Order: sequence, then C-alpha cells, then structure tokens
Amino acid sequence: MTYLFKQETASAAVDTLTKSYSERWEGLEGIEQSSYFVQMMASNDLIFVVLGVSLIIWFVLLFYMIKIDRNLSKLEKTLKEEENEA
Repeated sequence: MTYLFKQETASAAVDTLTKSYSERWEGLEGIEQSSYFVQMMASNDLIFVVLGVSLIIWFVLLFYMIKIDRNLSKLEKTLKEEENEA
C-alpha cells in the first residue's frame, strides 16, 4: 500500500514540473520575424543546440589539455638538460 502512495506522489511531482515549464519549451511566438539563428534553434527542439555547445566545450578542453601537455614536456626536457649540465 505504501508503494502505491509513493508512486502516485512521484507522478504528481512530474506533472507539476511539466505544467510549470511547458510554456517555456513550446516554442516562440512570432518566430517568423526572428533572426535565422533563433529560427534554427527553435526548429531543432533545442537538443541539437545543447549538443553543439557541449561539443564545443569538450573540444576546447581537449585543446587546452594538449597545449598544457606540450608545455609540460618542454619544461621537463629543459630541466633534464640543466640537470645533465650540472
């Protein structure tokens, strides 16, 4: 009996969230007058926009890590050279 009560409470919480945020995800009024970028974002249901932004962030992080690795390799090489000279 308690399991049934918990399940009804969880579904009620989901319905509450759906009702409160449904206006924001339905689309934009007057989108025909908007710019091309806004039209493209609205037409793709925003999932592709989120995917694109996250991919950009991952590529920037990857590039930054490669750059840091190269700089550290150069520093290690100079330290070894100085150590061999001394």
